[in-house]
Amino acid sequence: MTTISLPPVVDRTTYLHERDALLDREKEHTRAGDALASARRRLPMTEVDAAAPLVGSAGRVSLLDAFEGRTQLFASYHMWHTGHAAADQCEGCTFFSGGVSELGYLHSRGVTYAVFCQGPYPESSRYRDFMGWEMPWYSVPEESWDVLDVRGFFGGKVCYLRDGERVFETYRTTGRGVEPMSASYGILDMTVYGRQETWEDSPEGWPRRTGIDGSQFRSEEGVTTNHRAGVSGRPTAQWSRLAAGRDDDLGSTTAPTADHCCH
Repeated sequence: MTTISLPPVVDRTTYLHERDALLDREKEHTRAGDALASARRRLPMTEVDAAAPLVGSAGRVSLLDAFEGRTQLFASYHMWHTGHAAADQCEGCTFFSGGVSELGYLHSRGVTYAVFCQGPYPESSRYRDFMGWEMPWYSVPEESWDVLDVRGFFGGKVCYLRDGERVFETYRTTGRGVEPMSASYGILDMTVYGRQETWEDSPEGWPRRTGIDGSQFRSEEGVTTNHRAGVSGRPTAQWSRLAAGRDDDLGSTTAPTADHCCH
């Protein structure tokens, strides 16, 4: 077993002094985040075609329909590898979609949350069912990719605002900008070993179990990890579903293992 390093041990007075010093920096960080959110609320917006087609459980619908009558829409653009098995689907998108469950608070603020998947609806919706997700799920046909300016953007997030029958894009983000969707990251960031990813600035000897660059690592338990959210060649969250006896057959022909994913 690999020996993992530990933080230095000090008396409680010293510990609380160091903790209070960090708290001052944390408050600065919080206020800086508040200022960024304020600036985000003041961004100009751009109109998008409210009639842009999507495909959902009721068949072909429009972007406007996806609002479900609310004023705002948060669209999580889910990357999809058409024809690939469930095990080969995007670890990152699975990770972030899995972090969203309770939608009542968003609804109370007039915000609808929905996944806009890159792949065909019959195949991708089976994935949603396998994962046990209940959020609204739509497929974005390729004819809408340029209309919504999402070609090459899947894995990112977009906020929309509705004014009557008109729809406007107010914000979009990708890369590490999507991290607020993950409570797991916020929790891990408070722990001593953090996310255990290769890019983190951690002391020598801290565990490094995963990487966001596709590299493989073997943990002290002997589990091979691919990407930040995959274990033994499959998105981590899928293992509990398989253990519960859920069928991960997407009704498609299995293609070679996907060699890329959102970051």
